Amino acid sequence: MATLLEIVAYCDQRIRRTEIKDFDGAHNGLQIENNGSVQKIGATVDAGQLPFEEAIAEGVDFLICHHGLFWTPPTPLTGANALKVRTAFDGNLAIYGAHLPLDCHPEIGNNALLAKELGLKTVDTFLSYEGNDMATVALGPTGGRNEISEKLRVLFPDTYQAIEYGSAKPERIGILTGSGQSAVPHLLANGIDTLITGELRQHHFNMAQELGLNLYPCGHYATEVFGVKALAAEVARKFHLEWQFIEQPCPL
Repeated sequence: MATLLEIVAYCDQRIRRTEIKDFDGAHNGLQIENNGSVQKIGATVDAGQLPFEEAIAEGVDFLICHHGLFWTPPTPLTGANALKVRTAFDGNLAIYGAHLPLDCHPEIGNNALLAKELGLKTVDTFLSYEGNDMATVALGPTGGRNEISEKLRVLFPDTYQAIEYGSAKPERIGILTGSGQSAVPHLLANGIDTLITGELRQHHFNMAQELGLNLYPCGHYATEVFGVKALAAEVARKFHLEWQFIEQPCPL
């Protein structure tokens, strides 16, 4: 058994919580505390009611969430918000949020791990936010666009989408998990014509045609499972605990 404070301190240091500034109103780190001890680690993408219930049912008492509870100024704890927080308290479930720090981390970040899953070599970063780059650049594979497409279909069979108007042999590939719309206007300036991401908007289809881009939106949820899994696995090894991924059938 490990203490809550020990695990929080390790997570804070590992994701460089104080060094990576998140969006205004987003809070990373411990969001709900438990009784002070931890016996099982959990990981999930969203801090939602069903993930909380399933984590508690599986004996998890420390749950790492990519999309945590707090994003804006104080939210009234009424209705669904009250139920969710009450569920965590009643189930002795500590909640830990790790958003942008777990997107851009060079080792256990969503971008880096997605590149690794695809067998791509990372060589650069771009899309600076508050002094830290949020997106990753990888070298294009020898098999070109067809190889990228085939690997993405296998990795994301339910959420794979392709908008292909760029090079058949892209040299530099941008990777930004989750929402990728902020990266699109900066691709060509960084020598990139291919972006692997989670979700885009309808007008990006026209931008792809007009600018000559390959865009692969493969699901916001699906592209952001990697970081929380990696952090949970590391914490479990460090403190000799069991861990489990709490999966949800999110199609978006």
